[in-house]
Amino acid sequence: MSKTKRIAIIALLILIIGSFVIVPMLNKGNNDDYTDQEFAKFTFVENLATSYGQKVPVSFEILTEDIVSADLYLNDSLLKSWKNPKGKINITIDFSFFGLGAKTLNLVAKSKSGFEKVDSRLVRVLSDVSPSSKKATVLKSYVHNASSFTQGLEFNYGLLYESTGLNDKSKVAQVELNTGKIVKEIGLDGNYFGEGITILGDKIYQLTWQNQKCFVYDKNTFQLIKEFPYTGEGWGLCNDGKSIIMSNGSEMLTYRNPETFQVEKTIEVYDQVGPRIRLNELEFIDDKIFANIWMLDIIIEIEAQTGKVLSEIDCSDIVKAGKGAGEVLNGIAFNNKTKKLYLTGKNWSNLLEVEIK
Repeated sequence: MSKTKRIAIIALLILIIGSFVIVPMLNKGNNDDYTDQEFAKFTFVENLATSYGQKVPVSFEILTEDIVSADLYLNDSLLKSWKNPKGKINITIDFSFFGLGAKTLNLVAKSKSGFEKVDSRLVRVLSDVSPSSKKATVLKSYVHNASSFTQGLEFNYGLLYESTGLNDKSKVAQVELNTGKIVKEIGLDGNYFGEGITILGDKIYQLTWQNQKCFVYDKNTFQLIKEFPYTGEGWGLCNDGKSIIMSNGSEMLTYRNPETFQVEKTIEVYDQVGPRIRLNELEFIDDKIFANIWMLDIIIEIEAQTGKVLSEIDCSDIVKAGKGAGEVLNGIAFNNKTKKLYLTGKNWSNLLEVEIK
């Protein structure tokens, strides 16, 4: 092989290597420099807080001439888009359209070459209502089984049902109001820690705490019909006649389809200051959700559609009258036939008919 031919082959190899190695490395460097640029950013540094119903002015700036579009999202919902935006842009947003609670405002800017950069801020929508103060007082006392670690309490056509917790002790039972005696019951496997119940139609739904299963029983026979999986912890249950409403110990309430247990929507429970966490046992009464706050002698009344806290109910007198050697308040049951409300707690020896004013 001639010297000239060898030189030509070597040169060709260098060109090939350069096309696959050197050029991409150079391009990568250019892309890195480009990616480090700011495309657009909000003009405010802090996160936003607003009240339900208020319209909030929001502005952002386009920082380079190379931007072909800017999209503004609240969580996954597109609020508005701009083509070839320039300079400072202002918009007024009514965040309450998306409900109470914490949301993420995302500004997505795209360059001509297809690169996207995102600037994000947290938005917290507070309630526009200051909860009223109410108090629960005892009207009448009934016997309650002190061995029952009460997790859910509910009337259905005048009959009282109760679910209890703890491993090896969890069950669902129909209970006589006047005597506290168990009419019929079904126990859970010892590995399951039972939580709240609700009754819709001819079915009893029972949550488990950390097992991520909802058990469904025939209301009349107490036979297990099916079970549904869910993600996270299960605490309390109620229903509005159409959907199952579930708490998980946070400020979130999840509406679920009773046939599939799939999530229909979620609401966040807020007052004018912030979220109300540790929502536990639930009861649906006259289009309101009543929830006891775990570890506190308090029940809050919640607007079912929005999550606004309408009132805070002091139950300290109820706890004094009923707790005894038991644990926390945890059991709310409204009898639609008599329009009477009953409260109890974990391992209480009394179930109390109460009045709220």
